[in-house]
Amino acid sequence: MDLASYLADEKLSQTIRLFLNLAISIAGSIILYKIMPKFKDVFMRADLKGTDLSKKEKVQIPEAYGVICGAFFLIITFIFIPLRFYETLAFNKELSHHQFIEYLAALLSIACMIFLGFADDVLDLKWRDKLLLPTVASLPLLMVYFANINSTTIIVPYPLRPWLGYALNLGFLYYIYMGMLAVFCTNAINIYAGVNGIEAGQSLVIACSVLISNIIEFNGPFRDNHIFSMYLIIPFIACSFPLFIYNKYPSRVFVGDTFCYFAGMTFAVVGILGHFSKFLLLFFIPQIFNFLLSVPQLFKFIPCPRHRMPKYNPVTDLLEPSVVQFYDKDLSKLSKLIFKLFRMLKFIKVTEKIDEKNKKLVCYESSNFTIINFYLTIVGPTREGILTKQLLILQVVCCFIAFMIRYQLSKLFY
Repeated sequence: MDLASYLADEKLSQTIRLFLNLAISIAGSIILYKIMPKFKDVFMRADLKGTDLSKKEKVQIPEAYGVICGAFFLIITFIFIPLRFYETLAFNKELSHHQFIEYLAALLSIACMIFLGFADDVLDLKWRDKLLLPTVASLPLLMVYFANINSTTIIVPYPLRPWLGYALNLGFLYYIYMGMLAVFCTNAINIYAGVNGIEAGQSLVIACSVLISNIIEFNGPFRDNHIFSMYLIIPFIACSFPLFIYNKYPSRVFVGDTFCYFAGMTFAVVGILGHFSKFLLLFFIPQIFNFLLSVPQLFKFIPCPRHRMPKYNPVTDLLEPSVVQFYDKDLSKLSKLIFKLFRMLKFIKVTEKIDEKNKKLVCYESSNFTIINFYLTIVGPTREGILTKQLLILQVVCCFIAFMIRYQLSKLFY
């Protein structure tokens, strides 16, 4: 059988393209690992540096290294474009315009998010701006989804079908959901931070889980969607792994907000255009819990310090829960209710400061409302390297639970 006959087989052609994608990604990953240290002086001279506060020796290291990771991702995916659509040139096949446009729109949204993330690292934007950036960057993605797919119908779970029927068309609400998904994915990774390696590490675990799900569904009815996802998630893993090596404890670089936004938008893109956005959210179980735990401080019901990362104890060389102090009179009725609820559920550790003379409450000292501080209140002070490993193991366990929900528990509802 000649080469043209082999390439005429679409499945074989897709497999060849995947191997080409993998080969380019591995080559890019090796090059990225080699050249990363060479950018250190460039970033330091540009004042893109920060101090690792969780170390005895306060040494400054370069930050915003996620922009290098994102740039290499774009290089790899750009190189892959002619390889992905080589059949058009070689065998005069009709170009799949929908696939081509989807691929370019995906890269456009990711590139926009890398740019906006780097702008955040340089300009230190306000929190409200961080919510707006992913919304703007996701617009090309949503417009392509509207033009090419425009499917807004969902299958209703068994228990709700007597009232809602077999399927439900959400219409415009589905686009709001997808826009919110992009906002959530980017910011969920950004606020789940504070220890060496956690941003890159959690993203790698989620990306590998997405790749495993793509492989499981490789010969299923939605093969093309999962292959599209693999075209993007393989280069992402290849670029994130060298960054994780340099960012893990003891960190030699900081990833910056650039990487968090880049990673979040990549996940949103593969979830939306790969048509498994609901399954994707299952991989974000720790991030969803962290977001819900952070809501009281993010929305100012409880005072929120600029940094909520764990507190470093130089005497013991251990990380402890960081705290915030506030007065009872400064809390509204709703804030007091939320505070009492979180305290009752033991999501936070609270110390009451009492005036010795008057025996009256002076103020509250509460651990900050994050999953890392919550974890430290349970296990106690922990070394940073060990804490990162335990949190990443937790991420792996949650992703395993996600697979169990998707392939076992879902049978009870669909």
